[in-house]
Amino acid sequence: MQIQYKTFTMKLEDLPLDVGYASERVTLQDEEKNPHAMGGQNGQTQLFITTPFIDEAFLEELAQINAMLPHGGDFIVRANLIVANDSHKNPHLEKIDFLIDAEGEFGDFYGVRLLGEPLDFELTKALILVSKDGAIFYDEFLKDLSDTFNLDTLIRKVTAAQMCYTGKGCHE
Repeated sequence: MQIQYKTFTMKLEDLPLDVGYASERVTLQDEEKNPHAMGGQNGQTQLFITTPFIDEAFLEELAQINAMLPHGGDFIVRANLIVANDSHKNPHLEKIDFLIDAEGEFGDFYGVRLLGEPLDFELTKALILVSKDGAIFYDEFLKDLSDTFNLDTLIRKVTAAQMCYTGKGCHE
């Protein structure tokens, strides 16, 4: 998959996991280098947001995502902003955890690592929604890094991912 950024064309290092496939359990780090296991079946709806850079436009987009996600009761979504390395600054959003793919596991397993200048080895701009049963329920990989996510579709998919879960999986 080719990814545009300004006048540059990059590509993804690997193919992303497809919707319906089991998500991979990986270990990421917070700013203090504490490990956090993400992905796999853990009974929680998980949203992974990846980005190669955090600018003002992206911060506005994150704020919109943060405001629309359910954060209480039976419908909690564990949201994570995932970056490739510790050169990125934590935007300190109240309900979105900031994690670093220090060992490159996330980029490898989820197929979100960019190749090519100017963002070589960064993670592309993507959303990956994992249902409570650990399956990839929805994803959005932007072909142009200046584009914004389709938040209307995201909220519909979040609702659907939570409603389909019966404790036995979404695909029965």
